[in-house]
Amino acid sequence: MMITITLQCHHCRSEKIVRDGLTRNGKQRYWCHDCHRSSREAPQSIGYSENEQERILKAYQERSSLRGLERVFGVSRKTVIAWLKKREKNFLR
Repeated sequence: MMITITLQCHHCRSEKIVRDGLTRNGKQRYWCHDCHRSSREAPQSIGYSENEQERILKAYQERSSLRGLERVFGVSRKTVIAWLKKREKNFLR
């Protein structure tokens, strides 16, 4: 008995995808002939969980510098600034 798995493009849901090498961390990459975009079989969210964001922002509120957060948590200063702007925007609503 043979099991067939049909993969779809994560962007346009087309089945016209082909294998296209490996990502830096060794996962299979696919190329879509319809939308001409690349994707992985099981993409993971890139980013920080809500708990990690809270922990980092709490450290910032306790007077840690943006460069200090960058060193300690490995998060970009631009990312922290974007989180602060988003939080301020939601607070003003």
